[in-house]
Amino acid sequence: MPQPTPEDARQDLGAVTHPLPDGVVVERDVRVAMRDGVRLAVTVYRPREAGRFPVVLCVTAYGKDFGPADYSTLPRMRDAGMAVGTMHISDVTTWEGPDPAFWVPNGYVVVVADARGFYESEGRAGIYSEQDAEDYAELVEWAGGQPWSTGAVGLNGVSYLAITQWMCASRTKPAHLKAIIPWEGASDLLRDATHHGGIPETRFRTAWLAGSLARGAGDDIVARGPAMLERAERDPFPLEAIDVPALVCASWSDHGLHSRGSVEGFARMSSGDKWLYTHGGKKWEVYYSADALEWQRSFFDHFLKGEDNGFPRRPRVRLEVRLDGEAVEVRGEDSWPPDRTQLVPHYLDLSQGSLTPDAPSAGQSRLLDAESGQTAGFELSFDRRTEVTGPMVARLWVSTVDTDDLDLFVAVRKFDRDGREVHFAGKDGHREGVVALGWLRVSQRHPDRERSSPWRPFLSHDRSEPVRPGGIVPVEIEVLPSSTLFEAGESLRLVVSGRDIVEHARFGHDDTVNRGGYEIHAGAEHPSHLLVPFC
Repeated sequence: MPQPTPEDARQDLGAVTHPLPDGVVVERDVRVAMRDGVRLAVTVYRPREAGRFPVVLCVTAYGKDFGPADYSTLPRMRDAGMAVGTMHISDVTTWEGPDPAFWVPNGYVVVVADARGFYESEGRAGIYSEQDAEDYAELVEWAGGQPWSTGAVGLNGVSYLAITQWMCASRTKPAHLKAIIPWEGASDLLRDATHHGGIPETRFRTAWLAGSLARGAGDDIVARGPAMLERAERDPFPLEAIDVPALVCASWSDHGLHSRGSVEGFARMSSGDKWLYTHGGKKWEVYYSADALEWQRSFFDHFLKGEDNGFPRRPRVRLEVRLDGEAVEVRGEDSWPPDRTQLVPHYLDLSQGSLTPDAPSAGQSRLLDAESGQTAGFELSFDRRTEVTGPMVARLWVSTVDTDDLDLFVAVRKFDRDGREVHFAGKDGHREGVVALGWLRVSQRHPDRERSSPWRPFLSHDRSEPVRPGGIVPVEIEVLPSSTLFEAGESLRLVVSGRDIVEHARFGHDDTVNRGGYEIHAGAEHPSHLLVPFC
């Protein structure tokens, strides 16, 4: 199977396709009856030779038979100047799903199903509903009981196709489900994707409902979608219930969509057989890359086929440390964050625009305009090679001038020895990504104490706590996980603003509460700081 070269990646060729190899049998629109009589449509790709094979299954809302010729997202992104990378895949590969041209020749059956109410499947469409979870479980049991199946079923796929794996593995736990590969997928919709720190995300959610989902289920999904999403947000997946082996992928380049949920899923699931594959590259290019496919295949070969291939002896974390937008270092770790990580506070000095080991002795404050996008930056320079790996926390003391709420946006950026910003791969191919992002609506600052840790505040979202104009309050802002290497002479910069710091056409927060001014406070009485994870 062809693989992209470095030159391919620089050209951002998108999907470079080839036909299915000989020896693959394709059965389209096979009907699978659910418990209520509704029939879901699946396409089966299997080896021509007789025998029983483990099954790689995915459920999609984007059209089980829509191959790269039907992808609409990639051309739009490339036309907008995004860096989508290069994917060498077969011409039948469903969007963000496993490629039958890879899996079938390696001894697997691939089953791709249209979710209820989408495309060829009957019924009324839902969004991450209990009904969808039950459907997925019945599809697993159907696939496990077919004459071409060994009874071992694994799930695989990206984004929606990963989120539904969290749903199935945590809520229904079908008997034939033996392993999952949720590759970059939210596991807590409210905190991961739709309300960052309590601030509603407005662009992607609207476009996803009216575009990607409406194409498969019609305008009815647009009308009902917000209510269905709200139900899903109020009922996050019980991740601790997942006990099947899992290979989870999390990226540093997908902050605000899947990064947080992927790491949370890995950390909180109960399985003793779990691995975390991290990267900072282009989402789809990495998923179909030679290295990622080797991990996926070896994982399934062991847990679905029972091969003694040494996979369980691999380090639990494949850690990718970024130097810049292209160069990375890769190593194995036994935990996330690595056990030797030290969380060190660096305090805001408002007068110098710096991050310092000790808080300024005198009180400081700085007034910012919440609506204009005015920023405050605080720099930490390194005199030796330094790795920053893990989540960060911005602990700030803030006040409003004449309103009772405030939306805060923070970013961590990298600058080289000459003061030029170092950009990384960003969400959906954004070329000017940063090290890490964080958000908070101050009225939603109350933490869930049981779920919070020193390195990750977990917002309860069970109350609204307005502020009194002029009253100074402490807030903790979760800055999402990342891994970045800084050379001597390079610097890390914390940026604070009242608007999105990274401008992105497909993602943003256009419904903020910000009005007028707000102040950041620092000093001994109000020790605002960034908690930095040194590794």
